[in-house]
Amino acid sequence: MAGQPQVHPVVVVLCTGNAARSVMAGAMLEALGVSARIVTAGTHVIENQPMSIRTRAALQAVGVEVPRHRSRQLSDDHVAEAHLVVAMAAEHVRYVRRRHPEAAARTATVVWLAEHLPPGPGALSTRVEAMHLEELDPQSQGDVADPAGGSDDDYLQCARRLHGLVDALVSRL
Repeated sequence: MAGQPQVHPVVVVLCTGNAARSVMAGAMLEALGVSARIVTAGTHVIENQPMSIRTRAALQAVGVEVPRHRSRQLSDDHVAEAHLVVAMAAEHVRYVRRRHPEAAARTATVVWLAEHLPPGPGALSTRVEAMHLEELDPQSQGDVADPAGGSDDDYLQCARRLHGLVDALVSRL
């Protein structure tokens, strides 16, 4: 309706520690100008930690502006406001189904979503609902490997893979 503020969907990007993969993917979504509010979180987080130095370097290497970031645990509020939860791996989809079953129908891996999320123009929540994500086997959706504990090159390879996936996802959001 005319005169009402435009409400952007909320996309929660989820990994384990909210220090590498979700931070990278969230920064990439914002850099690519997606018209959604991006929230990054993790399933097993030490709260309020900065992103790793290797995450920062990998983002810079792929030409993405490094965001201000402090780690945060996925919360009930994040889940309640999310139109879509973009997980980095099957383990994160399973975590959401276990801890936040009400969000199962809004959660899938970035690998799966980059290929299967129906593009607009309909509302994101309507398009996501029509996919019946709760019925998908998390193991078949595809993972982005966690670079934690790996080399600088592992982080760079992760950032490059995510950049391609996020680029494909943005065109569908």
